[in-house]
Amino acid sequence: MTSTRDPVPAIPLEAGGRSEHDAAIAAALVAVVVVLAMTAPLLPAWGVMWLLAVGVFAAMKYATWHRAAARFGPPVEPGGAAAYLLAWPGMDPLPFLRRADATITMPPRREWLAAAAKTVAGAALVWGVVRLAPPAHDLLRGWVGMIGLVLLLHCGAFHLVALIWRRRGVDVRPIMNGPHRATGVAEFWGARWNVAFRQLAHDFAFRPLRKRLGVAGATLAAFAASGLVHDLVISVSARAGYGLPTAYFLAQGLAVLLERSALGRRVGLGRGVRGWLFAAIVTAGPAVWLFHPPFVRAVMLPFLHAIGAL
Repeated sequence: MTSTRDPVPAIPLEAGGRSEHDAAIAAALVAVVVVLAMTAPLLPAWGVMWLLAVGVFAAMKYATWHRAAARFGPPVEPGGAAAYLLAWPGMDPLPFLRRADATITMPPRREWLAAAAKTVAGAALVWGVVRLAPPAHDLLRGWVGMIGLVLLLHCGAFHLVALIWRRRGVDVRPIMNGPHRATGVAEFWGARWNVAFRQLAHDFAFRPLRKRLGVAGATLAAFAASGLVHDLVISVSARAGYGLPTAYFLAQGLAVLLERSALGRRVGLGRGVRGWLFAAIVTAGPAVWLFHPPFVRAVMLPFLHAIGAL
């Protein structure tokens, strides 16, 4: 999400390329809507979820690639576009526009082992632990399955993909960066949790609005945009719970502003044990708004059945 720090370099557009960039985004999003309208009535709720998630992901991948290529030119290495669009879950196209660099520090063996362990642990949760939860506790089953999927994909498999690219000389970073170590809400969303989505919110919402709304207003706007995207994928597929994911992300934005306020700094938010505890409570406590019960019951549990986890 947004941060006053800017660890991810922006990809500015020349004035002449902005209209083409805007048209590319519009075309990609229109394609998502058209495909959804044509296929959603034929799919189960979990199929609609994946259609929406993949559609939004593909649209943003195309938009970020178009933006970077317009600014820095075509990729030096053949297949750079395909590699970024089809074989990398992040939203950082610059490494795929450059020539592979054999001098990049290779990941140590312990990092490979850690990524593999997270992948195996996630699979164990999905196809093992979920079955141990009592059938009457359907929400518990759904949450165990969701945690397992995040561990399997975002924390594990995507980490392995990042390591493979680094071994090939492409300077990418895992999209998860030890979120459990965050000592503040701003650090959690700005540098720890799903940095690919954070980069989108920062570049497409926070930066364009910062001069007009100020840092605080742009921060809330970026979190609201994140909430609307999650509402689209989560609540639309569940056909219920509308607005709850957006409320969750607005609460995160307000927590970031509190953390950065004079009062927040005075009481020790954003650092140390107190900051870690505050971040854990704020991010995990209202998570039931994000993945609300209608979504768990109507989308996640049927999906777990479909993949043989239940």
